[in-house]
Amino acid sequence: MVDPAGPAARTIATLWWVMLAGAAAILALVLGLLLAAFRRRGTASDEAAGVKVWIIGLGLVFSMSVLAALTVYGLFAGQRLMPGAGAGVEAGVGTEVVSVSAQARQWSWRFAYDDRPDHITDDVLHIPAGRPVDVAITTTDVVHSFWVPRLAGKLDAIPGHVNTLRIEADTPGTYQGLTAEYNGPGYRAHVFTVEAHDAQSWDAFVAGDRQ
Repeated sequence: MVDPAGPAARTIATLWWVMLAGAAAILALVLGLLLAAFRRRGTASDEAAGVKVWIIGLGLVFSMSVLAALTVYGLFAGQRLMPGAGAGVEAGVGTEVVSVSAQARQWSWRFAYDDRPDHITDDVLHIPAGRPVDVAITTTDVVHSFWVPRLAGKLDAIPGHVNTLRIEADTPGTYQGLTAEYNGPGYRAHVFTVEAHDAQSWDAFVAGDRQ
């Protein structure tokens, strides 16, 4: 997750680091307040001043400000990850979106391609590198969760419902995917791979020259 290989994954990784920094700041403040509580008590006026500065000013105002800022940033980052927000995805600006479907079952994934309706692949998802891909995710049995950590966040596959996730790979290569949801014994082996093709290889795949 912290080694992103696509714009959506980079947004998530940045959000992770920002939230870690905010949590570290709040933790440091709480530890400071804890240490201050063990200090020798002063006069009544000193205690009153300490309440205003430490508990109200830092304990409440600072923590609430940090949490509010993290919430706003998280909402903004989440909006950028929505499939409909193509302009907000770095490499996806002005680029035609590729549509594929992912159907989960115990214990495999089946992928279909709008650009090549006659072709279906099991446990290997083929995508073009450098182009946004909308993955329509569903399942034939229980709830599963589609996740390619280096390319995007995770999204549940729900019976009778289709959820859409946008993924994108910066460069050609193979990326590991997994089912990030407990769905019965054996779920740890419920994995798949994503093959990101260069332009020539993708054209060949769509034309049916490469399986």
